[in-house]
Amino acid sequence: MTSTKLNLPALNTESGLSRYFREAWTYPVLDAQEEIMLAERYRKQGDVEAAHKLVTSHLRLVAKIAMGYRGYGLPVADLVSEGNIGLMKAVKKFDPERGFRLSTYAMWWIRAAITEYVLRSWSMVKMGTVAAQKKLFFSLRKHKKALGIVDSGELDDDQATTLSDALDISKGDIVNMNRRMASRDLSLNAPVADEDGQEFQDNLVSEELSPETLAAEGEESALRGQLLARAVENLNERERHIFIERRLKDDPVTLEELGQHYGISRERVRQLEVRAFDKVKKAVVEAMPVSLGGDDFTAVSAPA
Repeated sequence: MTSTKLNLPALNTESGLSRYFREAWTYPVLDAQEEIMLAERYRKQGDVEAAHKLVTSHLRLVAKIAMGYRGYGLPVADLVSEGNIGLMKAVKKFDPERGFRLSTYAMWWIRAAITEYVLRSWSMVKMGTVAAQKKLFFSLRKHKKALGIVDSGELDDDQATTLSDALDISKGDIVNMNRRMASRDLSLNAPVADEDGQEFQDNLVSEELSPETLAAEGEESALRGQLLARAVENLNERERHIFIERRLKDDPVTLEELGQHYGISRERVRQLEVRAFDKVKKAVVEAMPVSLGGDDFTAVSAPA
């Protein structure tokens, strides 16, 4: 499924963004029943027209997410194009029977596509394979601003130490990442092409969470909760009870207490807990699209 086959609005240059956005916003938003019908037609019959309607109805979602990455100095047109690729992958894999809307599912794929493009474009050596490095790349500027550290130039030892403590990452990794990002920082007063009188700083995204971001994070949290609940429900009765008591309670029951309840050893309870956790983790990760840190399952850490 490609943009050519789907005949999406043309997106060639930054100067064509306004026209592209106007056209993208002309496509109607689907209600839940229309979405399910179209998704089933595409899944079962390979109906390209159905896929086209699913994709075009979510172009505005791609645009909103892409605009949140403007601060990295990359062409917005390219960010949108990469996001559209992620959207098409989401439509291809979307299963309406899982109980959530396409927008909730697609935002994972859209963000994954855009963040991978950003990382590739910044030409970082060995970047893109370690979730911690990705997280640092996208959070370092935000934390520097929160701590009142100027977002340019070399970090001194005290600043590196402060950031290391705040992010729980080594000082060496902090300094190296900052140098890589500083080498690509644009002048805040650099003029923006095709925008009369505008400077680069005028287009920097605010560090404050937008209403769209807050809504998206809420939907993501809801999706994780749905996947976790479904995975736990698929455990057998004993595994489910042990998992809930050990991993989902604010005050976990001890291994000894559960061992007494089932008439088994403390070590056997621990083995069952680990097995249940592995099953839940596998089910959630397989059902959840790849995203920044999307392979990291930390919602239910083991109690001490």
